[in-house]
Amino acid sequence: MLSLCVLILQVLLSVSAQQQLPGSCTFEQSTCGYVSDPAHLKWVLNEEGRFMDSVFMEGSGSEKAVLISPELELLEWSCLRLVYQITGSGSLEMQLRPEGESFDYRLWSSDQASDSWLIASIDLRNTTSTYKILMEARPGKETGNSVAIFEIHIVSGYCIECNFEEHHLCGYSNFWNPNVNWYVGGSSARDPQSNLPDDHTMSNQRGHYMYVDSIYAKNFQEVAQLSSPMTITAMSGCLSFYYQRDQERGNIFSVFTRDKLGQYEEIWRPDFYATSIWKLVQVDIKASHPSEVVFEVAFNSARGGYVALDDISFSPEFCSMETEPFFDPSIANCDFEENFCHYYQERIEGSVWNRISVKPNLYRIGDHTTGSGSFLLANTRFTSRPGYVGRLYGPYLPGNLKYCLKFYYVLHGFMKIDNALAVYIYDENNIAQEKVWTISESSRGVWTEVEITFLKPMPTKVVFVSICKNFWDCGLVALDDITVSLGDCRISEGMFPSAPGQCNFEMDDCGYTQDENDRGNWFRIRGQTPTSYTGPNGDHTSGVGYYMYIEASHMIPGHNARLMSKELRGFHTQQCLVFYYHMYGSGTGMLSVYLKKEGERRESLLWRQRGEHSISWMRGMVGYECDHNHKIVFEAVRGMSIRSDIAIDDIVFQKGPCKELGEMMVPYSGFSENFNDIDY
Repeated sequence: MLSLCVLILQVLLSVSAQQQLPGSCTFEQSTCGYVSDPAHLKWVLNEEGRFMDSVFMEGSGSEKAVLISPELELLEWSCLRLVYQITGSGSLEMQLRPEGESFDYRLWSSDQASDSWLIASIDLRNTTSTYKILMEARPGKETGNSVAIFEIHIVSGYCIECNFEEHHLCGYSNFWNPNVNWYVGGSSARDPQSNLPDDHTMSNQRGHYMYVDSIYAKNFQEVAQLSSPMTITAMSGCLSFYYQRDQERGNIFSVFTRDKLGQYEEIWRPDFYATSIWKLVQVDIKASHPSEVVFEVAFNSARGGYVALDDISFSPEFCSMETEPFFDPSIANCDFEENFCHYYQERIEGSVWNRISVKPNLYRIGDHTTGSGSFLLANTRFTSRPGYVGRLYGPYLPGNLKYCLKFYYVLHGFMKIDNALAVYIYDENNIAQEKVWTISESSRGVWTEVEITFLKPMPTKVVFVSICKNFWDCGLVALDDITVSLGDCRISEGMFPSAPGQCNFEMDDCGYTQDENDRGNWFRIRGQTPTSYTGPNGDHTSGVGYYMYIEASHMIPGHNARLMSKELRGFHTQQCLVFYYHMYGSGTGMLSVYLKKEGERRESLLWRQRGEHSISWMRGMVGYECDHNHKIVFEAVRGMSIRSDIAIDDIVFQKGPCKELGEMMVPYSGFSENFNDIDY
């Protein structure tokens, strides 16, 4: 009787652990409060009440269908499991819409077509504010294409957690191998002659677990992999699981993390070989980027035995008190606006690197951060010698961590660029371990971004080195906006969508559109504009990317070009619009930013600048409030001559008031009193 009560209790605990939260829906008899956005294509509930479907309709005026959940409030970390299918061609994207904010946050997307239902697992962060979940489908335009949703399950906990009792297996996937694979074990229908164990969750034959067996292994080192869903954010904490392992000499069992680049990091391997009972493993995991957990078994022969796995769980608290938390590499960040931060020069080497500021002008480039702030400059005029060796040392960074170093530089006037600027990695003894970067080509008078990924086993520091052997060969080397983050630069840069409200025009126009009633156009371009003595030499984002500009030679004086954002929702608190603009040219006209409210013809002026400002990209910012749907309009007016190109880049909407409103109004800089603070 006691054993029966224990069994019932275990079953109830298993069911309660997977109790579905608000927002879950099987679409059996209703849509559970999910509604289709009337402004777009319609989601249709299948006649049998089994799933929601969307198809493209000619003449509908929209290419997407948006399904909106009821209002949700999830106070604990949760996991949403989505069962979906894309037939033919199309895409499905999941977004989160916080209450009282203008933008939706993209959480997940897929364009994988399939003949069967697929499962996606998406972590939902805990939050104290309410929000809605959006499913945005874009079915292909050809006949037969569709996007369908079968089920939405939301449960407490992390998506990498699983007891394998449900048919969806928590989104875990097996990497198919012709000979060895992970299978679902357990259930009362198994082979009575099998030596496989009982389930750990329920401690009987009715439960389920995952296992891999060597019976069909044919080649040396046959490998089976079981992968968790990809996390949506960096993860640190305690990963726990139970395993059994047979045949100590016949297999190798390991656990890895795998990032979006496919790079593996081993986090656990068993201390001993065979175990005939379920053994608990707890291992600390620190993944600086979204990652999968991979359980891998390699067999040496068909007599390699088996490995069984069950009850995977995760806690944000580390298993061991000795595990150090994530190191914060922002100690090495510096924009040099206030001081040198944690960067320094050795006294015996002299002060080759100097912090300077340049007021907006037409001849000398300003800093990268704001256009009128401070940056570092290496120059022979700062030394009494005909040449120099200038080293700028950064703070120490712990070893055995992968770092992404980013910075901006400008080079001007060097006859020979060899050794003009290089980056070294030094150890604790101030000995150079590796030269990780050097200038390979002359700069074009624009701030250029550099990205470097490095990993060393010992504590290190980044050192910027500029060498000039002869005064006549030397020029100017400028450095600004150094940042260091954890992980590979390729992941942080190219594998995540831009944050909501951000646009650098690198991929496209971000939904900004031309006003059909204006007299000119904005163009997306990279590099220099066609007309000399006006426009930027490159973009603000990287120096080699894209930006938007008006070509004055295609317009006549007084003509305007208006670039409008997509429609933004109203918000409860103040919002700050930050952007970079370029107004260089003797005939430069005017740049204005307007607030255009839905249903109102009159627009509100938020910000305006006239005339020639600087050869540099300047930062503009303005705070505003609006509780109605609205658009932001950038309007450029052509000046009196063709040297009137105006450009914008790196637009960001930030929640809350602007922190540095004093920098909004940048004085006109065509007069001598506004030239350099330091003449270099």
